[in-house]
Amino acid sequence: MEADTPRNSPSRDHGVRRITEAAVLSAIAHPFRNRILDALKVDGPSTASSLSKRTGQAVGSVSHHLKVLADVGLVEEVPELARDRRERWWRLVSAGFRWSRSDLAGDPVAAEAGAAAESISLTRQVERKRAWMDNSEAAGQWGDTAFATQQWLHLTPGELDELSAEIIEVLTRWSARAAPDDDAEREPVFVFAHGFPSQP
Repeated sequence: MEADTPRNSPSRDHGVRRITEAAVLSAIAHPFRNRILDALKVDGPSTASSLSKRTGQAVGSVSHHLKVLADVGLVEEVPELARDRRERWWRLVSAGFRWSRSDLAGDPVAAEAGAAAESISLTRQVERKRAWMDNSEAAGQWGDTAFATQQWLHLTPGELDELSAEIIEVLTRWSARAAPDDDAEREPVFVFAHGFPSQP
């Protein structure tokens, strides 16, 4: 599972954590913890209170799941942002994370946790797409710019790896860019892609 960076990319490991531990994968495989990670990616450092408002979950539940994520090294506290001793801010530790089935092959527990994490990720991607389809009529100009595409290609495993590198480099460049100072209103946009062997 590639979270942010392709295997052969020059920047593949720059800030991207390679995961092989079952405990970390199990933490990622939880739907709400997965959502917290996404919220921190979109919003940046946040408190449990702000994450509670963002997700609609109780502050106590958010705090519990933040502790689980902190225990496996996926999030960390940012004490310099706190205005008093009671306020606790949290941020992502890594720009992204990745794992591969070959990395987990020697550990059945980690392999199972990795498969669960990948399944949760796919489920959430499909849910987001369905939610967009159900509400796209009220989306205004976004309805004309949202896109979907698919292609059938004939590739070797190495060529598929090269293709993934090119696609993810484009997404990484757009993600890392500084937004222009043009007063235009920007919203979070979710883009996902999968490439794998299949048959019609």
